[in-house]
Amino acid sequence: MQKYLTLTLGAIAVIFCFSECHSTHPETETDAPAPVTPVQVTTTKDSSLSEYVELSAVSAYLEKSFVKANINGYVERTVAKTGEQVGNGTLLFTLITKEARSIGNTVNKLDPGFKFSGVSNIRSGQAGTIVQVNHQNGDYVQDGEALATISNRNSLVFLLDLPYELNQIIAQHKTIDVLLPDGTKLAGSVSGTMPSVDSLAQTQRYIIKIPTSKDIPQGLIAKVRLSKLSHANAQVLPKSAVLSNETEDEFWVMKMINDSTAVKVNVKKGIESSSLIEVVEPRFAKTDRIIKTGNYGIADTARVKIQK
Repeated sequence: MQKYLTLTLGAIAVIFCFSECHSTHPETETDAPAPVTPVQVTTTKDSSLSEYVELSAVSAYLEKSFVKANINGYVERTVAKTGEQVGNGTLLFTLITKEARSIGNTVNKLDPGFKFSGVSNIRSGQAGTIVQVNHQNGDYVQDGEALATISNRNSLVFLLDLPYELNQIIAQHKTIDVLLPDGTKLAGSVSGTMPSVDSLAQTQRYIIKIPTSKDIPQGLIAKVRLSKLSHANAQVLPKSAVLSNETEDEFWVMKMINDSTAVKVNVKKGIESSSLIEVVEPRFAKTDRIIKTGNYGIADTARVKIQK
């Protein structure tokens, strides 16, 4: 009896386990929806693009004149002041000879018709800026001694040290843009070049003439822009629309093939400006939609949602 009861309980346990195994249904696994990236799109446009090289140029006055004494004597009066703008024929110094200073007006008292004064007025020979005054009242000077130095206002130029490999570029420019630190833009032209090259830097000095009445101090550093390459009708996209790898030797864009899918298209980059990039290849249709924001890091074929 006990043996029969044991077999019965065992059979019940087996049936129960079998029933439990068949009554347990595995949960149905569902695929997670693919993420949808919100993006903004743009289209290609035709624009004129240029590639520039910027170099530094320093202002200088090539011509300086020396105001010299024409007699031996003393400086009786000094009108010249450093930094003053003077015109042609402006009175700068008054000199008196040693003899006239010693005897005063005695000669004229003895013979009024003689009209001896011993005074010489020294005037500027050209317009410019007085950059140095060498003598003051009471100084004794000799004939031919420099009294002051005047820089010729019309001799203002900018000196550009150009790398020799760019000499073909500057030869193509009839006018050269010179940008001053205060934002002023001047139009200059090459008036000459030095017949030597710096042996260390391999640069050649060019003289850029600036036809302007603006007072520019000597030693001012300006920027000179030279156009290296220019395309009149370039196919351009915003900079954010063109992606690249870490080494920047491969470039691509994300192009919409329908309203919800974008694919990767490799492109060849051309001229680049501050906000635009030229796409040389391939040529896109004007209706092709290119992602400009939200394109970073998405897969080759990605689900996206266009935002307005």
